[in-house]
Amino acid sequence: MKVGWVPGERTDAAASFERGQMEIDQVGAPSGARHEVAPTARARVAVLLAAGRSERLERITGGGSKALNRLAGISLVERAIRSLLGSGIEEVLVVVGYHAGPVAAVVGDIAPGRVRTVLAEDWERGNGASLAAAALHVEDEGLFVVMMADHVFGDGGLWGLLQSDEPAVLVDPDPSAEVRGEGTRVRIEEGDAVAFGKALDEPAVDCGVFVLSAEIFECQRLAALEGDATLAGAVTLFAEQRPLRARVVPRGTWWHDIDTPENLVQARRLLRWSLPKDGDGPVSRFLNRPLSTRFSLWISPARLSPDLLSWIAFLFGIVAAASLAAGLGITGGILAQVTSVLDGMDGEAARLQMRARPQGALLDGVLDRVTDAAILGGLGLWTLHTMPAASASVLLVTLAAVFGSVMSMASKDRIIAHGLPAADERTLSWLLGGRDGRMLLVAILSIPLDRRPAACGAGCGCRDVVPDAGPSGRVRVPPAPLSHSSVAFTLDVYDVEALYFRGTVYVDLAETLQALGRGNGTREAAKQRSSCSNARGAS
Repeated sequence: MKVGWVPGERTDAAASFERGQMEIDQVGAPSGARHEVAPTARARVAVLLAAGRSERLERITGGGSKALNRLAGISLVERAIRSLLGSGIEEVLVVVGYHAGPVAAVVGDIAPGRVRTVLAEDWERGNGASLAAAALHVEDEGLFVVMMADHVFGDGGLWGLLQSDEPAVLVDPDPSAEVRGEGTRVRIEEGDAVAFGKALDEPAVDCGVFVLSAEIFECQRLAALEGDATLAGAVTLFAEQRPLRARVVPRGTWWHDIDTPENLVQARRLLRWSLPKDGDGPVSRFLNRPLSTRFSLWISPARLSPDLLSWIAFLFGIVAAASLAAGLGITGGILAQVTSVLDGMDGEAARLQMRARPQGALLDGVLDRVTDAAILGGLGLWTLHTMPAASASVLLVTLAAVFGSVMSMASKDRIIAHGLPAADERTLSWLLGGRDGRMLLVAILSIPLDRRPAACGAGCGCRDVVPDAGPSGRVRVPPAPLSHSSVAFTLDVYDVEALYFRGTVYVDLAETLQALGRGNGTREAAKQRSSCSNARGAS
């Protein structure tokens, strides 16, 4: 089995399989079925098989263990362990064999106290023999999980199976032709897996993870006596004695079996595709994420802390705010958009490294709110320099924008905390009402139109005012420059409609301040022309 991608839409075969399984789950076993077994407590321990060697990956491993191959900066064995622990497993027992020392050394640094290793001395006989090495450690468990270390799963891929209170196997009922050709096929009868093997003429394949009981060790011993030391042989005998429920890979997630260098490349691609979130707005989905996900994968071998990336994005935002406050529209606008791209990388790093923590989400949220306030304050200061006569209006609108930005996220957090249904924000996001859209508007509307004519020649440092008719027919008067190194910014650009964000009116500063200051701008221009004339007369 190579790779399985399970999108939201299923084929007819997969849908029929799921409907049949649901009917059995709801109604009970049909007449003539094998005996029912009383439910058992859910598995708390997992056995992770990491003892084998892959000759097809030797070009990458250099003869080392396949379990130590890195995917997005994390070894396969660590990724498997973190997947199990993150899905509710309390303890992981890692079976090592080939290059046992290096694998055990890596495993020992992962969640001390919750991860142990055991040596399979006859690992070369097959993965069934590797499983037998764990018998003494899990024989008292009612149920336990068995998983292959070279199988990778997307977020939520294991959750449904690991909640099972009966023996079960995770299956892909509709794999690709490549997966079906090389995978371990599964025969499904009335919702139960009854046989496993590569030679079976069945469409479904197993995904390399099982919920089993201690009877599997006797089945493994009997299968080995018959000359089959594989896990598939042991599980087939187990399924003949006790029902083994077939659980389908959840919709929208993916799984991958890594046996070749090409599998690693494909796994990286699947990881990148899984990084965007369902709630992303159009700017994030089509502009930010294509950049941030590639960059996140590129720096993943460095294993930078997600919290560090949150602080880096914050620093870029503060520099963007300072640039806007100084009237450097091009610099501030570009940095504002860079901040928006970087803001997604902390979460991507957390998912790639499987290090997502509530504390990290809290830090990211607080820094985002401070960044928003700083950028809005920078826009307000910039406008004050160009429209000093409208200082009260500028202050009022700036405070309203900061309040709306903070309250929009605060209200969302309270909705989540109280378990209330979240509002559908898809329409709003297409109106650029999300944070990604607002940051893009800041970037676009901060790009200056540098209209700086020659100085008037009076020695006063002022510049001639040249009326300029804009697209709307109104006369635009460029504001005086802040300094010789600053860039003048024309406020009268294309009108931008007010954006409503989670019930809070978020008014773009450029349009609002333009409307408030048109009269003031005209009066200031008249005063400037009068001052220039007086200076010329005096000279």
